[in-house]
Amino acid sequence: MYEIGEEEVEAVARVIRRKKLFRYGGKEPTECELLEREWAAQFGAAHALAVNSGTSALIVALIGAGIEPGDEVILPGYTFVASAQAILAVGAVPVLAEVDAGLMLDPKDVQAKLTQRTRAIMPVHMLGHVADLEPMLKLANERGVMVIEDACQCVGGSYRGKRAGTWGKTGAYSLNFYKVLSAGEGGMLVTNDKTAWQRGRVQHDTGTAWRDDIGQMQIPLFAGENYRFDELRGAVMRVQLGRLQSILTRLRAARKTLAQRLDGAPGLSFAPVHDPEGVTGAALFLRVENREQALAFHKLAGERGLSTGLPYDSGRHVYTNWEVLLERRGAYHPARDPLHTTEAGRAQRYTKDMLPRTLENLARVVSVGIGLNWSAEEIEKQAEGLRQAAREVQGAPVASK
Repeated sequence: MYEIGEEEVEAVARVIRRKKLFRYGGKEPTECELLEREWAAQFGAAHALAVNSGTSALIVALIGAGIEPGDEVILPGYTFVASAQAILAVGAVPVLAEVDAGLMLDPKDVQAKLTQRTRAIMPVHMLGHVADLEPMLKLANERGVMVIEDACQCVGGSYRGKRAGTWGKTGAYSLNFYKVLSAGEGGMLVTNDKTAWQRGRVQHDTGTAWRDDIGQMQIPLFAGENYRFDELRGAVMRVQLGRLQSILTRLRAARKTLAQRLDGAPGLSFAPVHDPEGVTGAALFLRVENREQALAFHKLAGERGLSTGLPYDSGRHVYTNWEVLLERRGAYHPARDPLHTTEAGRAQRYTKDMLPRTLENLARVVSVGIGLNWSAEEIEKQAEGLRQAAREVQGAPVASK
């Protein structure tokens, strides 16, 4: 999805010429430090912290927010498995909830899943779409729990004019090769809470031995791990960040035009979108009547070289494929596994049929990946091909699987 060019080449060359690849040391601000400042400013957050992956960003977001062993964290059954694994990594317990027709965490089921052990709600903004945050924030405030946003697949998206990832106590983004912006691999924590930011800094940097400002920390050091970013990727991401608005503008325009061209296509409707203006534009969700029609439509679209996908078949993005939960292996050793060592973990039951509405909603959706540089002719080709596939599905026997 991202684009890359000579500006990134020059940014990397600049770092190499300096012969300084490590993010710490020296009197001048480093590439990573400048990236964090620039990211925080552009996203409207007080603090940002660059880390080595989206999973690491989720871990520091959870630790920064103060999630403890045995705490329950509610998340959707449709997200990459790393969302659940990050919760396990900090000793907490994933509680799975349904997604709505737009494939985002369903606030009504969140309310049903709240218990005395619930500490946080983790909405996930999937494929550039934003979850319905207002009712979850209201619920969190009423029940005294936190919202921790997984915006790994929604870099640059927004909800009611404010960036996705900045509404909760902490938020996390991914910068890997599938995302709107990319350093090949990487992640970013954002927060307005200074203590959360400082916890994240300690967690991501082992003993923080190279920090010049250790004496200014307001929290005690603890044994963290190593999720550090480096200067090469920091330099690349500074250029990438400068591309963000242009990327969003083009994706959103192409998505809007394609949706207009598909409006009224036989047998197709649009999945609900909680903020049409806030989506990144990376994907368009189409709904059909059932799983069989989705399979047939996807097959016909593929034969025409169109960019469709089936969320139901997206592997470890669907909870039915999360072996770590279904087989109750939340760590390499049971003594480190919150599913075995905590009351909340022992009480959880994970089965493939536990979220029927999630499976039903996933089964009816076909996603259309939006090309960053689609021309008007390419959009027209996609629209006509999808409309023709829809007509054939309505008039022909459907596939089975």
